[in-house]
Amino acid sequence: MSSKKARRREAIAALVVEQGAVTVGSLADRFDVSMQTIRRDVDTLCEGEMLHRVHGRIELSEEFLNTPFDQRAGTNLLGKRAIGDAAAKLIPDGSSLFISIGSTPLSVAQALRHRKGLTVITNNLSAAMALSEEVSNRILLPGGELRLPDRDILGNEVLDFFGRYRADFAVFGTAGIASDGGLLEFHTTEVRATQKLCKNAQHSLLVVDHSKFGRHAPALGDDIADIDTVIIDRRPPPAFSPLMDKINDRLLVAEGEAI
Repeated sequence: MSSKKARRREAIAALVVEQGAVTVGSLADRFDVSMQTIRRDVDTLCEGEMLHRVHGRIELSEEFLNTPFDQRAGTNLLGKRAIGDAAAKLIPDGSSLFISIGSTPLSVAQALRHRKGLTVITNNLSAAMALSEEVSNRILLPGGELRLPDRDILGNEVLDFFGRYRADFAVFGTAGIASDGGLLEFHTTEVRATQKLCKNAQHSLLVVDHSKFGRHAPALGDDIADIDTVIIDRRPPPAFSPLMDKINDRLLVAEGEAI
């Protein structure tokens, strides 16, 4: 396969990951090739499990699609609350911190309600609102379009925004964790944003509930072994025991299990 064809197919796959679904006709226009060429590309890409073709378009398979934010926020409330409380104990008054998008980072923000003098740099509007009741806090938000119903902001503006600051902590979640420790997201923009805030923080803090272990998502980010502290509600299935052993010295189990 030619390098030009390979690059086009990689670009098509990345576009579908970003948008969820793309029509075959729009792909032909975008890449300035014939419909026949695009159909061959689509047929090849749909041979795997992640993408499939439906009525003239290519889309992400259902298992790789994210669930609505409000549905995610309403699941495993006790576990997420325990994670939030454990994370908040590590963050003293006067700290500066990045808070990423997602329902578990929101639980951390809610647990920090009584902290004072925080500088919060976030693209998570719900987290910003949770911390806005304490008037001694300083809250910094990026420009751009608010993504609904998630109530967050993504895009190049966010990358530039995170790049302008340094912080004591980076609090972030992830959509899924592979058996080899890879952190997975549904969009490459989420991967880049997480990498930027971790790079610019003194201490990276991954907050994730046990349901994310083994969950599929198409965009690969960093490795869990590179994170400074990982907080989970309870241990994942035995298949992930080797991974837990690998990060044991940086792992906190929030629901009371001794490490």
